[in-house]
Amino acid sequence: TWENPSHIDENTGFGGDNDPIDVCDIGSKVCERGEVIRVKVLGTLALIDEGETDWKIIVINVEDPDAAHFNDIEDVRRLKPNYLESTVDWFRTYKVPDGKPENQFAFDGEFKNKDFAIDVIKCTHAHWKALVTKNSNGGEINCKNTTVQDSPFVCKQEEAETIVNTAPPRGPASPIPADVDKWYYYQKN
Repeated sequence: TWENPSHIDENTGFGGDNDPIDVCDIGSKVCERGEVIRVKVLGTLALIDEGETDWKIIVINVEDPDAAHFNDIEDVRRLKPNYLESTVDWFRTYKVPDGKPENQFAFDGEFKNKDFAIDVIKCTHAHWKALVTKNSNGGEINCKNTTVQDSPFVCKQEEAETIVNTAPPRGPASPIPADVDKWYYYQKN
């Protein structure tokens, strides 16, 4: 998927943030970083981040112990009281400690249902497909890939392996700065 900054979203009135759509897993099963999982789409939230559309797709991992109980956004509202409201509060204020303004939302911060979310996914997938087939200008985005056969950016497996094999080896993790543990408090007006 790709949130195209040149496309003004008919629902939000803003262009995309030039990234893939974001997925928020509401389940309790903790995954490894970078792990690819199958999910059930439940709904979406339309964040407006510094004048750009930044969709948040709400999902649950199909392997989560509670996945059978969740099929749409109303199930989240019913089974996890105040979870959605707390999610909106967090997305509204998470940049404030960095001196940035509160984020805004389309639809007054209301979550949209599963069908709406699937339409968002289809639309942003179409934008991605246009990007990797050079039917849309992605600027500096590297569209090299091994899977989209009608893409002018497709490369052979050998070329991909060469790229991976010539990358510098992974070094030790960078130390985590101590200031990440600083707590911030926010006064609601």
